[in-house]
Order: sequence, then structure tokens, then C-alpha cells
Amino acid sequence: MSAASRLHIVHRTTFTYARSVTASYNEARMRPAELPHQHLISSRITATPSTHHSSYVDYWGTTVTPFEVLTAHEALVVLAESRVDVTTPPPVEEVGWDVLRSAEVADRMCEYLAATSVTEPAGDLVELATDAIGDRSPSDAARTILGAMREEMEYVPGVTGVHTKAMESWDARSGVCQDIAHLGVGALRAVGIPTRYVSGYLHPLTSQAEPGVPVTGESHAWVEYWVGDWVGFDPTNRTEVGDHHVIVARGREYGDVTPLRGVYAGGGKSSQQVEVRITREA
Repeated sequence: MSAASRLHIVHRTTFTYARSVTASYNEARMRPAELPHQHLISSRITATPSTHHSSYVDYWGTTVTPFEVLTAHEALVVLAESRVDVTTPPPVEEVGWDVLRSAEVADRMCEYLAATSVTEPAGDLVELATDAIGDRSPSDAARTILGAMREEMEYVPGVTGVHTKAMESWDARSGVCQDIAHLGVGALRAVGIPTRYVSGYLHPLTSQAEPGVPVTGESHAWVEYWVGDWVGFDPTNRTEVGDHHVIVARGREYGDVTPLRGVYAGGGKSSQQVEVRITREA
């Protein structure tokens, strides 16, 4: 087993409102998952102001922290702080196309094979994915498809939003990690490879980072495809998932794993500021 990277993650989200908010009800999905290659040392989520919070595990296996604020407030600060040891996931024993196309896999993986309204791929993206298969194994085909899709896309912050559909970003040939992950999910599912959307954090400097020095990190999105076991791939950065990716949640699409969502009464228009700082401690 490779040495673990110990990462300290501080994720701060600040909402400010035009007028006083009388009450708000929220859910946070910001706690890193406990996995064979990812050990959660500590995690806490706090909101200021807050009167009550709890936790539960949702249908997709993500730890959710609901909290409510029942006092008047002009701003809300949600702070998620975690320490996690991460190693590079081990290689998997790959199955062939015959297994992927079997009735048993189609039934068991149905939620990760069906397109959603968000991940539905355009016809020419399906053609690109189909043409990329050739005589490749499922895993090689998946990486080739994701690479070919990424070559068509330009990473451009600000041109899409959280509700942008994959077809829209594909038509524009631009977007951010969320859009690129949705496109990857849609393309791989279209050729029969079960695929799920992953949200988490990315340390931008990996093992080259100086221990103890905080850097500006990212809330990030990538994909996992199933070829006998789940394999993570980051199409935005054209790389396999390693010890600099921290998994928080997995689902069919962004809507299943939204880091922070809620409703509020009053307040008028709101603005949001997000800061992620990641420190490699070991």
C-alpha cells in the first residue's frame, strides 16, 4: 500500500442577505466518506448562527447534516472542517464486455446506467463514445471516451451554473468540472458502462505540496465507472483519481450530492462566497 497523504480541509461558505432572514432550513453534504483507501480522522460541520443539527446517511450512502436557524439573521456561515488520510486506490480486476452487458449487471447497476435529464448526452457525443470503443477493454474504452470528450471541452468558469444540463454545456463546448463530469457520466452510460458522479475536494499540488502550508483547494467533481469494481477518473484534469482527491459523495448527478442546499424565509436576494483551504499535514 502506498503512503497516505494526510489532508486538513477547511470549507467555509458565507451567505449574506439583502434583508433579515427569519428562519432557514438546510442540509450539508460535506463530510468525507470512510473508504478502504480513505480514512476519516475527524470531521465537524458548524453553522453560525444555528440552533439545532443532526446527521443521517442518505440513500446514496452520504452522511448528511441537517440544521436549522430559527433566529433572525443577516448572514449565515457554514464551516466544514475535516482531516483525512488518503491513499491511491488499488488496481481492480477488470471484467469484460460480456459481464457488463449481462442482465445481472443491468439490473444491479440500473441507476448508474440510465440517463437523467441532466446527464442525457447529445447524439454526437454518443457517436464519439461508440466510435472510441473499438477493440478496447471496458476500462481502456472508458478512459479513451473521457479523454476524447475532454478534448472537445474548454474549461471556462462562470459560463454555466449548477442547473446547467450536459447537453447545454456540450453545445457550448465549455463548462467547469461539474459539467465535464456530467458529460462523462452520460457518455459512458450510453455505451453500457455503469458510471456515477462523485463530489469531493482536490488538493491542487498533490505530493509536491509543502507540509503545513495551506493552499487554495477546490470543491471538485469527477466520475467513477464500474468494470468489476469502481474506478475513479478525473476528466477535468485528465488523470486517474489519486491521493489528492477526497471523496465526499456519490450519486447519479450533482443533484444527488449537492454540498449545501436549503430554503429560507425573508431575506430577499442572497449572495454566496465559498473558500476551500487544504493543508497537506503528512
